[in-house]
Amino acid sequence: MPKEKNPKTQVIHHYHSGLKRHHKIVLGSFTTIVIIYMVVTAILLNGIIVKQTVNNNEVTDRLDNFQAYTQNKINELSDNIMNTNEEITSLGTQVGSIDKEFNTLKASAGEDFSGIIEDSIKGVVTIRTNVGQGTGFIINADGYLVTNSHVLSGGRWVKAINYKQETIDAEFIGYDVNLDIALLKIPNNQNYLELANSNKVQVGEKVIAIGNPLGLQFSVSQGIVSGIHRIGPSNLEAYIQTDAALNPGNSGGPLINKEGNVIGINNFKIGSGESLGFALESNFIKEAVNRISTKTLNQTLM
Repeated sequence: MPKEKNPKTQVIHHYHSGLKRHHKIVLGSFTTIVIIYMVVTAILLNGIIVKQTVNNNEVTDRLDNFQAYTQNKINELSDNIMNTNEEITSLGTQVGSIDKEFNTLKASAGEDFSGIIEDSIKGVVTIRTNVGQGTGFIINADGYLVTNSHVLSGGRWVKAINYKQETIDAEFIGYDVNLDIALLKIPNNQNYLELANSNKVQVGEKVIAIGNPLGLQFSVSQGIVSGIHRIGPSNLEAYIQTDAALNPGNSGGPLINKEGNVIGINNFKIGSGESLGFALESNFIKEAVNRISTKTLNQTLM
């Protein structure tokens, strides 16, 4: 507090003795005011101290609450990191399908079949006998594959050569003469192609044919679907017409759509015309395979 001036000294030097009583009254009043001021100040200071104590308690409570909140968030973050790692691990099993979707997008947007072809060739094989050769493709993970039965005609043995150039002995399972389909078996753990629903094939859609024309292994030709349900051998309306180039050696190879699925097995062409190739529709391939496997293996494969 500021230093108080001495009222008595001021009265002695500046006032006459007749004012002493008045001075005492003023001094008493002043003293009272000072005492009241000191009391009020003390009360206010005490209130501030009390309030400060309360505020300190509130701050402590808030700090405790904040610490608990932070710990909860840290725990949640740790759980999220663990869940993310699990999702990344599980995503590892889906990379193949993601790649397939990307390849499909490339084929649709830029008419670039390179990704589709790269994947599809892994499920295609060269079929070789002692008298000739053709093409075939694997239809499931157990190593069953199909080709045209006329590819095997006159042969005493049959081998399959995969995209790695590995020559594998193939087991003959059976054939369907009407649909010109033969079923073979090689060891499992092979890449295979999926059969599409040929009822959904549309005229004008782009396709590729993979085969071994004139001994040129894993050659690819591109075309479109020129017609569907064409009449072929045995008067069956079961053939897709395509302008994709087909030559001797393509027999038994797959006709593939932009999704990389088989819509037909390349079977024959009309020699007197150009770009008139025909493939047995995939739904008839399924029927033939199940008929053969039921008869010879007592089970259906597809």
